[in-house]
Amino acid sequence: MSTEFKQRTLDKGITYKQYIDDWSSYLDETDPNELNESEKIFFDYRRLNFQRSSRIQKTYSIDAETASFLDKIQEPQVWMVLTENWCGDSAQSLPYLAAIAETSDKIELRILYRDENIDIMDNYLTNGKSRSIPKLVSFDSEGNELFQWGPRPKLAQQFLEDELQKGKDKQSVYQDLHLWYNRDKGKTIESEIVNLLETVTNNQPGQ
Repeated sequence: MSTEFKQRTLDKGITYKQYIDDWSSYLDETDPNELNESEKIFFDYRRLNFQRSSRIQKTYSIDAETASFLDKIQEPQVWMVLTENWCGDSAQSLPYLAAIAETSDKIELRILYRDENIDIMDNYLTNGKSRSIPKLVSFDSEGNELFQWGPRPKLAQQFLEDELQKGKDKQSVYQDLHLWYNRDKGKTIESEIVNLLETVTNNQPGQ
């Protein structure tokens, strides 16, 4: 594994457990009354998102067929996820990504806070211009990029674009987007990740 890649992911990234623990500690130790108006808004985002992620962690069970596929992965991967805990899409997606990664002993997940790693984020812009999160980038053991995913499932992105094109209020559209996530229960994310992993497997030498 190259030194540059190791420094960019393993050394700078944290585990999902540490990410959740840090998030929980922030909520427990922060007094909202001491925050300014802008900080209070983001505190409320973080608190609501923590509830969303916690619910997913308690209720999500990975599909048996997906688990069987993940068990067959032979080559190690590192999944780098750029995100922030105030991000609603991340709260709805990252618990599923973490659960999928945890199912395979060949996948190592490392999380980087976007705003502390803008230089890295700018290598993985959405449509070449947006620092949208969460953004998952998968690498092989040598640091070669295998695939990218994010910031949200394609069906969710299409839903968002369709609703905004109808002229609906942006805030109400995003509320509806969270309802979409709740109905989907991670199945679209699971399917998209499996499709990406299958592409990687099929492109490996000897396959």
